[in-house]
Formats: sequence, C-alpha cells, structure tokens
Amino acid sequence: MPTAYVLINCRLGKEAKIISQLRMLSGVIDADGVYGLYDIFAKVTKDTDAELETVLRNIRRVEHITSTNTLIKIEDQS
Repeated sequence: MPTAYVLINCRLGKEAKIISQLRMLSGVIDADGVYGLYDIFAKVTKDTDAELETVLRNIRRVEHITSTNTLIKIEDQS
C-alpha cells in the first residue's frame, strides 16, 4: 500500500485550520503540528500510486500551505 509522509510549511497562525482540513481528506491518516523546519507533518496512505498522487495534489491545493516536501515510503524496506 503506497504511503507518503508530507512535511508542510504554511502561513503563520493557520496551522490548526490546515491540520483540520488535512484530516478530512481521504487518505490522510494523521496530521500534526511540529517544531522545526516544517510546521505540519502528515501521513498519507492509499491503495494505488495514482490515488496517492491525487491526495498529494489535493494537499498542495489547501489554502495557506506555502510549500511541501513529500517523502514516499519504500515498501520493500519496511
């Protein structure tokens, strides 16, 4: 099952709103605020690579997200 971890930067003060929106997206398993270089960490899982790509595209379209860095899990190394 394709899985990705998305590191997200957003506009200051919009973290809680974005986390709430992300948790409503199909395929987003979890989303949490974090300290460090990024503001939000999200885990995404879908049945196919194409479905995963669609969710990732939808994440990038969420208002107030300024950048993302996506790490796709290597299934054979789990």
